[in-house]
Amino acid sequence: MSSDKAPNPIAASAAVSPTNASSNTTTGGGGPAAVANSNVSLHPGVESCKGINGLDKLVLHDPRGSSAEAIFKPPKAIRGGIPLCFPQFSNLGPLDAHGFARNRFWSIDSDPSPFPTNSPNKVFIDLILKPTEEDMKTWPHSYEFRLRVALGPGGDLTLISRIRNTNTDGKPFTFTFAYHTYFAVSDISEVRVEGLETLDYLDNLQSRKRCTEQGDAITFESEVDKIYLSTPTKIAILDHEKKRTFVIRKDGLPDAVVWNPWDKKAKALTDFGDDEYKHMLCVEAAAIEKPITLKPGEEWRGRQELSAVPSSYCSGQLDPRKVLQGS
Repeated sequence: MSSDKAPNPIAASAAVSPTNASSNTTTGGGGPAAVANSNVSLHPGVESCKGINGLDKLVLHDPRGSSAEAIFKPPKAIRGGIPLCFPQFSNLGPLDAHGFARNRFWSIDSDPSPFPTNSPNKVFIDLILKPTEEDMKTWPHSYEFRLRVALGPGGDLTLISRIRNTNTDGKPFTFTFAYHTYFAVSDISEVRVEGLETLDYLDNLQSRKRCTEQGDAITFESEVDKIYLSTPTKIAILDHEKKRTFVIRKDGLPDAVVWNPWDKKAKALTDFGDDEYKHMLCVEAAAIEKPITLKPGEEWRGRQELSAVPSSYCSGQLDPRKVLQGS
C-alpha cells in the first residue's frame, strides 16, 4: 500500500505492496494481493484498476487526498508496507518464514460479517483468504481469514483481521501472527520508540534469549531484532528530524517486534538497498510468545490502527508520553 498524496506518512496497509524504503514516498506497502472480483460492487472511494504486471489493484481514496493501494509480483514476498504473517511468524515452525498469507491472492469479500469502525467516514475494503490445495499440503487446516482495510479522513489506517477455524474434522489449530509494519523514517539514528521500556523481550540476535529493556526509550545504533512481550495497547515512534510521531494502537496483539537490519544485513538482503536501513523501521503488532489456538467455529480478532501526529519533541511542544496516554 502506498500513499500518493498522503499527508500522513504511515507505512500503509496489508492488502498492499511496496514503495521501497529508498524512495521519497512516505508510505510503503506489502502483503496479500487483492483480486478484484468483477461481479462485486465496490464501496465509494475504492477503485479497481490494473497495476504492474497487469495484475488487479485496489486503491482506497480519501477525500482529503490520502490513498492506499495493492500491487503484487508473485511468487516472491513483498518487502515494505504491512505484510501479514500467518499462520507462522518468522521461522518459529515448520513453514517458510512468516507463513503463506502474504504471498497469496485474496478475494474481495462480498458478504463480510460486521466490522465495527470508529468513524462512518472511513473508506474501506473487505478481503477474504481461504486455503488452497497447495496450502493444505503444508498446513492441513480449513480457515477463513477476513481482513478489513480502512482509510480515515486524516490518513489514519486501520487493519482488522478475523481468523476463523472452519475445520469439519473437529480439530483445533494453532498459529502465530504479526502485522509486519514498515515505517518510513527520516534517519534511524534520530528515531526513538516509547512504550516498550522496562519490558521483557526475546532477542533474536541471541537465539531468543529473554532480556529486560533498560533505559527510558529505544534508540538505534546497530542491528535490532527483538520480540517485546506483554506490551501496551499503544506505542509511539518519534521521528525527531521530521517532527512527527507515529502512533500504533492495537488490540488482540500482546507482543511487538522491533527490527532494523543495519548495514551488514541490509547488504545481504537482495531486495533491500545497502543504505535503505537508514530510512525504515519495523514495529510490528504481533501474537508470538503464546500462540493462538482456535477450536472449530472459534474466531480470533486482531486490530491495528496507525496514525501520525505533528510533533516537536526537542522543543517540548509535544510530550510523547501524552501521545501514549491520550486518545
